[in-house]
Amino acid sequence: MARRARSRRDTGAAAIAAPPSPYIRRSLPFFDVLDEETVVKLEGQVDWILQDVGIDFRDDPDALRIWREAGADVSDCRVKAPADWVRSLCAKAPKEFTQIARNPERSVTIGGRNQVFAPIYGAPFVRDLEHGRRYGDLDALEKLVKLAYMHPNLHHTGLVIVEPCDIPVSHRHLDMLYLHMSRSDKPHLGAITEVSRAEDSVAMAEILHGREVMDEHCVIMANVNTNSPLLVDKVVTQAIRVYCGRGQGIIVVPFILSGAMGPVSTAASVTQAMAEAMICCAFAQLVRPGAPFVLGNFLSSMSLKSGAPTFGMPEPVISNYAIGQMARRAGLPLRCGGSLTASKIEDAQAAYESADSMHSTMLAGSNYTLHAAGWLEGGLCTGFEKLVMDADRLGSYQKVLDRGLVVDDESLARDAYGEVVPGGHFLGCGHTMRNYTEAFYEPKLSDSENVESWEDGGSTDMRVRAFERWNAMLEQYEQPELDVATDEALRDYVARRKREIPEAWY
Repeated sequence: MARRARSRRDTGAAAIAAPPSPYIRRSLPFFDVLDEETVVKLEGQVDWILQDVGIDFRDDPDALRIWREAGADVSDCRVKAPADWVRSLCAKAPKEFTQIARNPERSVTIGGRNQVFAPIYGAPFVRDLEHGRRYGDLDALEKLVKLAYMHPNLHHTGLVIVEPCDIPVSHRHLDMLYLHMSRSDKPHLGAITEVSRAEDSVAMAEILHGREVMDEHCVIMANVNTNSPLLVDKVVTQAIRVYCGRGQGIIVVPFILSGAMGPVSTAASVTQAMAEAMICCAFAQLVRPGAPFVLGNFLSSMSLKSGAPTFGMPEPVISNYAIGQMARRAGLPLRCGGSLTASKIEDAQAAYESADSMHSTMLAGSNYTLHAAGWLEGGLCTGFEKLVMDADRLGSYQKVLDRGLVVDDESLARDAYGEVVPGGHFLGCGHTMRNYTEAFYEPKLSDSENVESWEDGGSTDMRVRAFERWNAMLEQYEQPELDVATDEALRDYVARRKREIPEAWY
């Protein structure tokens, strides 16, 4: 089916245009679901965890030294700190900041009323209609970077849209970074899995942007997970020291499956997530006051029969709302949610779960949303069709967020009522003709025509239309211009580091 569909592909459907804004400036009010009494009770639990329970910082003696010198209660590797002190440290982080893209028109502002969408991160497998499910490779990653760059509803390209498993693990970050820096001019993330990889990311970002720009601005961020429950390992603390030490951004995300890495109750897991993230924010501010920090939340439910994670369920949906409200009270930018599903393909389950997850993410006010497009199989697989399907829906969320209900003289259309008689229609009136091109959001992949037109077009379903679209987009891809000397310097750096780093596949 996929090969036949490809011959019918409508390349015009993939036409791209730069978005009117490189990110969303939200006008819609935030959806705050908690009353003051409930918020205060949850914050009390966060404070109790910070002060009385404590959080382990393991395998990084320098991190423990920083805590001791700052005055925290450090016993073995357990760190306890007064909650008001932790909150005062978190207050040093900017409420919003801008990550500079190499194309200044694509820079994104994170925090406040701004929202940024980025694709899936970290999947080892990739899937499409023509080739099925397989391990990711560098070719697949390059195509996905191009698609994320081209799609106007994705504002940021992330990093590991899929793992390039044909490249040694020890070299992989270099190739991924170069692809994001050369095939796209949108902002992206850096590597975190080992301290030298974080250092390489910062070094390549300095080559791309220049020392002067990097000294004054955030040009790269990294995304890292705590080892829930209540454990911050050296991957987190070393990444903070590398990125924040250079004035760059860090996103710290407690990864909690309620019932496994956190208590089975959503309220307890939310407070645990807040405590783990806030202690890392405090540490980042000890490393460098004012370093950009994004408070993350990845809270999911699970099947207590099998242990499998579940997505789009009511518990993680309500956690998005709760942690959004609490992050705003803490004055920190938020990352949560995404188009998450446990489904293996782009089916009804994927649609329901992804829509519920992403809709709550949108309303909760996630300032930076990783996994906004492409997520399948609980995050193990990146779907080419899923990427463009999800991104298509992101456009509708964007219109809700940045427009809301417009009420002005033009939207009230009083002149139209003077033109249209009772029982008539508004199809050809002046107001309609002035506004028809932007009156309604038109998804690229939905088919709203009658059944005869659909049958004449080949009776294609959404997956086939998505397959056609991403292939057509790649045919139209044009690489954004990159300064020749900068490109050569990046290539030289990658080649030198590959010579210095032994190949390792683990």
